[in-house]
Amino acid sequence: MIKKLLLLVLTVFFLIQLSFSSVFAHVLHYTKINKLEFDLYRNNQLIGQHIYLFNRNSQNLTVYNKINFEIKILGITLYSYSSEGQEKYIDGKFESFSSTTNQNKKKKFSNIYKKENKFFIEGSSYKGEAPEDFIIGTWWNHSIVKYKTQISAASGRMIEQNVSFLGKETIEINNKKYSALKFNFSSSDPSLSRGKKLNTNVWYDEKTLFWLKASFKNDGDWEYRLKYVE
Repeated sequence: MIKKLLLLVLTVFFLIQLSFSSVFAHVLHYTKINKLEFDLYRNNQLIGQHIYLFNRNSQNLTVYNKINFEIKILGITLYSYSSEGQEKYIDGKFESFSSTTNQNKKKKFSNIYKKENKFFIEGSSYKGEAPEDFIIGTWWNHSIVKYKTQISAASGRMIEQNVSFLGKETIEINNKKYSALKFNFSSSDPSLSRGKKLNTNVWYDEKTLFWLKASFKNDGDWEYRLKYVE
């Protein structure tokens, strides 16, 4: 009981801290970072990479991301995925997003733009007005833990989410230990099909709040692992 109460207190404290700092999140936590590079594993086999590049102009930030991976058996490619996108922030506030994706030869896209102080989505899975409270599901921004809705970076689909703080953990990646904050992201809608449901564990560095790792199950065990920070 005491352990559960302590976990609840830590969760509330952490979310309050994020709510006060969200407007300045990019300035406070990402001013010194130029690149994040992740290795992507399936069943503990390296299959690809995901790279984020941070480009700044005064108080404005553009984040470019690129992901590529392939699943092969006996040298034959069974599944391939590639995507490129960019998200823009002005004075620490989200301004726009665009991406194109090739999912095993299936074309997808996601565009989010502002018009008359409202955001709109044009995606391969959804077209229409965006909810008032949302964030792009690109994971690098720790503020995602306080939002009720994330927008799919691949297709523009709106994903309503529950976020649970699971506690602090010491994790090891590439022979380096990190003190991490672990969260679980799950779909709010129980009626979604298995392939559409969100159920992902994500770890952020306790000190810097950089994204360290993510894991989920989808026809195998998948993991993102931080490889390089510049």
